[in-house]
Amino acid sequence: MMPLVSTPPADAEHLRELALLRRVRDRIDREYDRPLDVEALARGAHMSAGHFSRRFRAAYGESPYGYLMTRRIERAMALLRRGDMNVTEVCFAVGCSSLGTFSTRFTELVGVPPSVYRREAAAATVGMPACVAKQVTRPVRNREAPAPTRA
Repeated sequence: MMPLVSTPPADAEHLRELALLRRVRDRIDREYDRPLDVEALARGAHMSAGHFSRRFRAAYGESPYGYLMTRRIERAMALLRRGDMNVTEVCFAVGCSSLGTFSTRFTELVGVPPSVYRREAAAATVGMPACVAKQVTRPVRNREAPAPTRA
């Protein structure tokens, strides 16, 4: 008779935790335009805010807030490329409540302020299928946008 293969308790707990973190990440992806805070997200994963933040960073390479802002900036880029909304309207449409924070984070991720992006990206992606434009213009994560060079 073959012995049953079982997952050690520590591995099972780790997998359960990863599943909870994935659900929270999926929630951020769906609800990026709603008010979300780390405490509420942590409650959804049945963790303290500190533990949740550490585990999320370990699993996905960035903080929950950083991940949320990246999703918001990605959506903002798509709205700005359309050209029918101004920067303030886009800021609020993606769930940001501060135009200053939105502009700062946008510039960090994309490398140019949202107003410049709106002006330049709309022209650069004319005639390009939306799915291609999204991939080509995807923001760089974790503050990796190159610093502007001074001439």
